[in-house]
Amino acid sequence: MAYSNAWLIWHALPAAAAVIVGAGVLLAAKGTARHKGVGRLWVGLMLWVAASSFVLADHFSWIHLLSGWTLLSLTLAIIAIRRGHRRAHQRHMLGCAGGLLIAGALAVLTPGRLTAGLFGL
Repeated sequence: MAYSNAWLIWHALPAAAAVIVGAGVLLAAKGTARHKGVGRLWVGLMLWVAASSFVLADHFSWIHLLSGWTLLSLTLAIIAIRRGHRRAHQRHMLGCAGGLLIAGALAVLTPGRLTAGLFGL
C-alpha cells in the first residue's frame, strides 16, 4: 500500500459526513438560508472527497471516473442555480448524492480496496 491509512481516513470521514450533511440538505426547505448554508458545506465535502480519491490510488479505476464526473457535475449544479435553473441544479445534485452512496457502498464492499480494508474485508 503506497498511502497511509491517515490519507484514507481523511477521505472516508468527509465522505461519511457528506452522507449525513446531504440528508440535511435534502430535508431542508429549498431556497432557504439553511438549505443554502448546509448545501455549501455539502459541496465543500464533496469536492474534498472527489479530489482526495485521486491521491489514494496507485492506479486509476472506474471510481476515479465517477470522481471526475462529480467534480464536473458539482460545477454545473452551481452554475445552474446561479442562473436560476432549479431543475438542472436539482438533477446534478441528486446525481452527485446518488454517486456518493453508490461509490461508498462499492468501495466498502469490494474486497481488496483500501476502504474495504478499514472494515476488515
